[in-house]
Formats: sequence, C-alpha cells, structure tokens
Amino acid sequence: MARPFKQQRDPQRTVRRPTTNFTKLEADPNAPPEPTQRLHKLLALAGLGSRRDMEELIASGRVTVNGQVAVVGQGVTEHDVVRVDSRPLRLSFEAELPQVLIYHKPEGEIVSQDDPEGRASVFDKLPKIKHGKWIAIGRLDMNTSGLLIFTTSGDLANRLMHPRFEVEREYAVRVQGSMTDEQMEQMVKEGITLEDGPVKFEKLTDEGGEGYNHWYRLMLKEGRNRIVRRTFEALGLPISRLIRVRFGIINLPPRLKRGALAELGTGEVSQILDWVGMESKPVPEKVAELTGSKAGKFDNGTTDAGHKNRKPGTGMSAAPYGKTDARRSATQFKNKVRP
Repeated sequence: MARPFKQQRDPQRTVRRPTTNFTKLEADPNAPPEPTQRLHKLLALAGLGSRRDMEELIASGRVTVNGQVAVVGQGVTEHDVVRVDSRPLRLSFEAELPQVLIYHKPEGEIVSQDDPEGRASVFDKLPKIKHGKWIAIGRLDMNTSGLLIFTTSGDLANRLMHPRFEVEREYAVRVQGSMTDEQMEQMVKEGITLEDGPVKFEKLTDEGGEGYNHWYRLMLKEGRNRIVRRTFEALGLPISRLIRVRFGIINLPPRLKRGALAELGTGEVSQILDWVGMESKPVPEKVAELTGSKAGKFDNGTTDAGHKNRKPGTGMSAAPYGKTDARRSATQFKNKVRP
C-alpha cells in the first residue's frame, strides 16, 4: 500500500505549545546568610600546606574562586568553585579526621621529596592518596632514626611543629664518652649558646652504657636543625647514635620495626586533634571500614606537658598500615635505654 503524501505545514499557522506558569521565587531577606569558611583554612585542611603557606599561595594569585582571583582572608561557601593553578579542588566544609601515619625511620633515608642525588627517601614508602599530600611532622636527618609522623592536615602539622606551641621531643642518645655532673646540670638549668641561639634540655637522664659509648635520654621543646647533634658536639661529645622515641603524646611503638608504617585509628587521631585544640568530627563507620582503621586510645601513664592544651597519656598504639588488628600496649623504648 502506497504511503500518502505528507501534508505540507502552513507557514502562517500558529503552533500551539503547552504553556506552564512558573513563579519566580524571591530571596528571603530574613533568611540567614549562607555559612562561609576562610579559604586558606580549607586549603590547609585539604593537605596543601599550613595556613600561613596557604595565605602566601593565595597572595601569589594562583587561587581563583568562581573564576576570580582570590584574596587573602576571603570566605567561600560550599557552592563556590575553587581552583589552584586552574585545577579544581574538592574542599571539605565539615571537620573531618585527617590521616595520620607513624613511621619507624631507619638510618640512611632522607626526609625530602626532592633530592638531586637520588638518595632513598621516607616518602618513597608512603601510600598514594587522591586528595592532598603527605606532610612530615618534624624532620630527622639522614643519620637519625626513630619516630616520624605524617599527616594530610597542614593545620595539624603546624600545630605540632610551630615553636610557639612548645611540643616535646624526646630522644635516646648514644655518645662517645660521658657527660660530667656539671655538664648535665648546666644543660637542664642554664643551657648553652649555639650559633643560632641558646638551647636547654627540659629533662636529661643518664641511662648508662658499656665501654666508650654512653646512653642518655633527653627531652626538649624545639626542633631546630640538628639541634641535638650540635649541642653534644659543642660539649665535646660526638653522637654515635640518635633515636627519636616520642613527639608530643605520640610514642614510638615497640612492635613497630624499622622501616615499617602504622596508621593511627580514628580514636587516636581524635585525641591528637583534641590535644592540640583542633575541632574533630567522628568518622562514620563505613569510612572507618574503608580505611581499615580502628578506634584506639592513649595509655594514661604520665602527664605530658609538651603542649599548652595538656592531656594525660604518653603511650600510642597503632595498627600496621593496611591491617586492622591493633595490638595495644604501653610504648616504651627498650633498646639499650632503661625506661
């Protein structure tokens, strides 16, 4: 059967289209303003650096908000589009728990991401993350071993490292020779003066030794470059071994072998944030399952006075990275040094 010819449309005919009546909503003048947060704070929480670093980044003109160059101190909402070097960022407007790793650094590794000599770096062993970057809290030179902390929060790193917070660092030191009673008394009372200023130990104990080598345990509240080594060199006592055993309320777990990583649980991270005075928010159970972390706790042994927001506890337990079995125990340094 032949198809009928298609009827031609009359160009003069008015096409009827369905009509809808939309009522434009007017903004409520009495509605509360949309909440904003400081841009440099959100960038720091994203793990791009400390707040001061983020202020410098914004001042350089590399950050835009909705296509406009951002200014220092600017507030943004969750609907704003933020870009750094034209790359869009996903910023979190809620206080989420950052990731925190502890690493038993062996000798022979550097704490740097860029090394022209191509030496082994502690960053080579860190897991990859999609957003942000790992920040090392407290550097250790190549010949120093012990506790090294990594986090994705630039704000947390700043709270733990900035000199004004006076966070305690504890070391086990083996020197060639031994200190006199006068030298030990001087280091905990007056201290000595180095080329970059005075230095004093908050605590210093003699841990004994065998033969020519002697062990000491010390605590100070600053982290200048090679401060412990330079101090003992000024006293005429070269260091043959230096191990960091504690940073703030985080101790080096005795079961964490050299070169091994451990991820802190959600409970432990929350306690650290509370200790430094940062806002923390419990991680949902599904997130905790995906990250393989379990809530932990600090051992209430002694009172740490390393931070102005003081809380008891010096023992930190953690699960080896990638495992969920966290074996809890008081953290003590038992290699050559008596607790």
